[in-house]
Amino acid sequence: MTREQFIPAAAIDFGISNTDVVARTSAGLQRWSQPYHADPDETSVRTILEVGGVALDDLPYLAVTGGRHRVLPDHLGHVPVIKINEVQAIGRGGQSVLALEGDARNRPVMVASAGSGTAMIKAQGDTFAHVFGSAVGGGTMLGLARLILGTVEPDEIEQLAAQGDRNGVDLSLADVITGPIGSLPADATAVNFGRLGRRSFSGHVSRADLAAALVNLVAQTVALTTVNAAKANGCEQIVMICHMLDMPTFRTIVALVGEYYATPMHLPDQAGYGTAEGALVLAEEMAGKERAG
Repeated sequence: MTREQFIPAAAIDFGISNTDVVARTSAGLQRWSQPYHADPDETSVRTILEVGGVALDDLPYLAVTGGRHRVLPDHLGHVPVIKINEVQAIGRGGQSVLALEGDARNRPVMVASAGSGTAMIKAQGDTFAHVFGSAVGGGTMLGLARLILGTVEPDEIEQLAAQGDRNGVDLSLADVITGPIGSLPADATAVNFGRLGRRSFSGHVSRADLAAALVNLVAQTVALTTVNAAKANGCEQIVMICHMLDMPTFRTIVALVGEYYATPMHLPDQAGYGTAEGALVLAEEMAGKERAG
């Protein structure tokens, strides 16, 4: 495509915790994010686009998705707003980050969007279906972190968790059955936070160990529900898109669960922008069909 033929495009995912932007510019695919503050309006949309050097009025259209995208009007100034169903955006985003095109898109993929909660979307061709979900997600981690760590800052939680030992709080298989079971090694978690539940427990528990156990609890829950949803729906490929994968400790545990159950999970870089990327791709495909007549 020549520079004269280039058509810019942008998509915004208005999540409960974050507002994510993916824009296709002459410099390539750009991504940026900011914390969610309030329902979007024209002023806030212009502001967040400008953070990445994109002017709303230069766009032929703006794609939007996420929990609060429908509060926007059908036009912002002269720019049409293309509202993309979040399930479709998640599913198409999973395919896009896996670089699935053509016939490869016809193979079923389980796309796990672990945002504030967790949604499981089966993506196959142009069909995207919500097949399972869990109320456990990033919002759970932050809420419990406020109670047990006194913080809701992901960077602080990550720093603590990286220094901690989850088995200072959890019970491992070695603690309860003295060894491994099946494909699970002896140090695998048997009971989340179980060590603290023992009547014989006494002593101090560090914030670092609590943080490690908390991340472990949420990551294991998300990963296990994703694995089970994939198997129940005949999906051999799994991809996870969420900002929690920005946390190395969360990413490590999810990958470990996949290894335990012989179910590899694709954990892409920039995973938190997958839903916005899906909205962008869908809007571009729609616009392309309209131009083709």
